[in-house]
Amino acid sequence: MGRRRKNYKKTKKNGRIASVCGIMGTALIVIVILLCSMLVVPGIFGIHMYNVITGSMEPAIRVGSLIYIHETAPEDIEEEDIIAFYGSAGDGGIITHRVVKNNAVSGMFRTKGDANAGEDPTPVSYDDFIGRVVLAIPHMGKVLTILTSFYGKIAAVCVIIVGALLNILSSRYKEELL
Repeated sequence: MGRRRKNYKKTKKNGRIASVCGIMGTALIVIVILLCSMLVVPGIFGIHMYNVITGSMEPAIRVGSLIYIHETAPEDIEEEDIIAFYGSAGDGGIITHRVVKNNAVSGMFRTKGDANAGEDPTPVSYDDFIGRVVLAIPHMGKVLTILTSFYGKIAAVCVIIVGALLNILSSRYKEELL
C-alpha cells in the first residue's frame, strides 16, 4: 500500500513538472514570435517603425516608444495629425511632430512638438514627409532596439532553444507517466 501511494505522488509531481515545462516552453517561443512579428508584419502593409529617442512629443509619445508610420498622401494630412519627416540634411534624423497647418498650395507643413513652447522654425516640405503616426507603443522601441542588435538576436535564439528544450523535457516527463 505504501509503495503504491509513493508512486502516485511521484506520478502527480512528474505530471505537474511536465505541465509547467510545456507551458513555459511554449510561452517563451510565442513571446519571441510575437516580438519578431512586430518587426516584420507591418512592413508588408507599408508601415515603417521607428524608436523615439527625444522627448519633443511627450506626453503623447514618450521616449523609448515604438511608433508605426503609415505612408499617406501629404494632402490627406489634417491639423493635429502626428507625422514623421526627415530633418535637415545636416543631421539626417527623423522627426515626429504634430501638424499645426497643412498648406497644400505651397506643399509645406507647419509643425510643433507637443513639449516645445512654439512651432518649429522651419516648415516641412512634402518632399521630406514620411507618413502619419498610426500607433505608438510605450517602451517597446527600447525592447525592439535590443532585440534587433547582434546580442539581442543571439538572446532571441537562446530563448527559442530554451523553449524547445522545455517542451522536450515536458514530453519526456509525460512519457514516464504512461
